[in-house]
Amino acid sequence: MLKVYTKELLDTYINLRKGETKFGERVTTLAAADHLETALQESNAKYVLLGIPEDIGIMANRGKAGAVTAWKATLRLLLNTQHNAVNNGKRVLILGHLDFSEWLQTAKKLDTNALDYYEQLSSLVSKIDEEVSYLIFQIVKAGKKPIIIGGGHNNAYGNIKGTALGTSTAINVVNFDAHTDFRSLEGRHSGNSFSYAFKYGFLQKYFMFGLHENYTSKKVFNTLEEYADRLHYNTFESIEIRQEQGYTFQLHRALDFIKNCPFGVEIDCDSIENIPSSAMTPSGFSANQARAFASFFGKHKNAAYLHLCEAAPNENDADEMYRVGKLLSYLITDFMRK
Repeated sequence: MLKVYTKELLDTYINLRKGETKFGERVTTLAAADHLETALQESNAKYVLLGIPEDIGIMANRGKAGAVTAWKATLRLLLNTQHNAVNNGKRVLILGHLDFSEWLQTAKKLDTNALDYYEQLSSLVSKIDEEVSYLIFQIVKAGKKPIIIGGGHNNAYGNIKGTALGTSTAINVVNFDAHTDFRSLEGRHSGNSFSYAFKYGFLQKYFMFGLHENYTSKKVFNTLEEYADRLHYNTFESIEIRQEQGYTFQLHRALDFIKNCPFGVEIDCDSIENIPSSAMTPSGFSANQARAFASFFGKHKNAAYLHLCEAAPNENDADEMYRVGKLLSYLITDFMRK
């Protein structure tokens, strides 16, 4: 399923300019997927960039499809940023993407009126979980930090499981999101990655940053209260609307909760105001606040991976593809910057 990218392929995305060195001119690639773990270990790169262009998990969660396009939008913009002292392309290995095109076609052909329609989608998501978790496991075991561009938030489960197996310990996660994605264990989809990871022992502590009070159910709030020693959160309204809590203070509060062991950094684009996504919001955190979040947690030694998900630009709208690609490129480079 892994499509490994060559330097020749990446070169087709780069707009060369005399007197400048583009980020894409300095990133590294692998020759092939054979002996992947050994090749990763031998690489000098600290970060491994991976795309997961799929939206089956979003469909299984009864959401708006379209997140399949974010990887394409991001790759081109990232490769054409500048390589310089603070934005060093040599620190990144562009691995490629997980190709789920056959399963995407299968999902599109399913009868939406069938009684087991969502069960069939969930079955496909479980297969995706296996592929994602195994690849992340290989990357983490090789001592690298994955940067994963989705795709739906269902892939958080594979990120968490793979990282936990690669580090031989349950991990913590901080999630910049309007939603908990801690729904019932009703079959895999984008809304229950963290509850499944929690159930199966891969997720130890989970901090939900910026929940929207209008879209968090009473049942979920009760669950958060039940496991208050392992599940912490704040809300967007408490920070930005009622201004009861400062943004910087909350960054430190979240870090204090998760920093004792390897932790994942999740950013759901649904939480960023007016960004095309599976559940776009007119009221949310700003792009600059999302960048500050990626930078703040990326600096910590225990930051194990970055996952950017749910962005869904219209592939036929050049402006949307540019805006999303540029934003995700900023988030990637902010996370990597020393």
